[in-house]
Amino acid sequence: MSAVENKRLMQEIYAEVAKGNGTLFVDAMADDIRWTVTGTTPWSRTFEGKTSVLADLFRPILDQFAGQYTYRVSRLIAEGDFVVVEFSGRNTTKAGKPYNNAYCHVCRLAGGKLKEVVEYLDTHLLANTLLPPAA
Repeated sequence: MSAVENKRLMQEIYAEVAKGNGTLFVDAMADDIRWTVTGTTPWSRTFEGKTSVLADLFRPILDQFAGQYTYRVSRLIAEGDFVVVEFSGRNTTKAGKPYNNAYCHVCRLAGGKLKEVVEYLDTHLLANTLLPPAA
């Protein structure tokens, strides 16, 4: 796919996520996706494979939120197989703590599938607001 097609796909995916529909996002993940959360927090590591991303990253984080996590994309930049998505999200944890983070996802696509995501975010907020992942 071209950079224009990759950008269009990512726009569609993040627009659906902003509406609370993560199906397109999950469907676009390759089975062998690599998702890296940057930093030095208990969450910071590379999750290998779609099953791990969903079970070890997404589920334990989403389970801590009281409501639907809302997103607002501010920028998408595409070049070749890469699309960079800058966005912010808002929610409150079940413990009543606000979790309003800013993100930058550097996504590598191949054949219309997400093969790799490197996630940059406020790791201090992540580590001090959310409970760490299970060992």
